[in-house]
Amino acid sequence: MIKVGQTAPDFAAPCIRDDEGDLLELFAQLRSHTAVVLAVAPGAFVPPCTAELVAVQTAWRDRSELAVIGLFGDGLYSLRAYAREYGLEYPLVSDFHGSVADSYGLRAKEWDGHSQIPRRATVVIDDDWTVRAVETAPPLATEAPAPAARVTDALEACGLAVPPPTVRYDAVP
Repeated sequence: MIKVGQTAPDFAAPCIRDDEGDLLELFAQLRSHTAVVLAVAPGAFVPPCTAELVAVQTAWRDRSELAVIGLFGDGLYSLRAYAREYGLEYPLVSDFHGSVADSYGLRAKEWDGHSQIPRRATVVIDDDWTVRAVETAPPLATEAPAPAARVTDALEACGLAVPPPTVRYDAVP
């Protein structure tokens, strides 16, 4: 697994952005933002992951200096339906074969009958490509604080004073 202080691997991968298929390039996100939060989930529609991703959007929506990227083991059609269902406005990357997750050491061998998919994690990368935080959790864990809520200190170290997302696991079906 990638460690704090290491250089983040670059990637380009298909994503859903603004309800359309697109290509997300990490270098472009880092060039135009102070920090990037990579919110990794094994798949769309996993309730605890969804609760966290919705909370991240609510807490950090209006932060133009912060890029949030969702990374999933699903295809683009599923991610489009997911973004529509939950009103997610940040890019959702399809890592269907787990290559991006693998480059970060975050690929699970197996989960719930699926193989070679991303593990649940939150990674903070600063604009110098340095990994500032890596927080993981089991896919269905609902203990607080969630991985994204545990990275606010790392974001503050990047110069971003953001509130921790308030994750309500009981609010997502």
